[in-house]
Amino acid sequence: MIGRLQCVVLDCPDAPALARFYQGLVGGEINRPDPRWSVDDAWATLHTDAGLVLVFQGVDDYRPPRWPDPAHPQHFHLDIDVEDLDRAREGVLRLGATLLDAGDDTRGWHVYADPAGHPFCLLRG
Repeated sequence: MIGRLQCVVLDCPDAPALARFYQGLVGGEINRPDPRWSVDDAWATLHTDAGLVLVFQGVDDYRPPRWPDPAHPQHFHLDIDVEDLDRAREGVLRLGATLLDAGDDTRGWHVYADPAGHPFCLLRG
């Protein structure tokens, strides 16, 4: 095991509105204070009663998926907590991931794509 699932992030046009939708659907608390995230008009969290955290990321010019049309695919990414970003990088690259953005060491996360091209982030836990 390389890391621990932190949350699932969904792109959307209006982060607070989508958080309220999912709160009505599955319950939970919107924007619970949590040192892992800051929230604003473009970023909202939902801590569900089941323990899963959903994060909603506002995206300018959002284009929704049109299931099952592959020309308009579904949009989300996973955030994975890791103890050591460098060691985790070696592990995910061995598994077949592609590094998309290493940023700098002060940022605390790296962005990768899985073998099918879906983005995910490794975050210093």
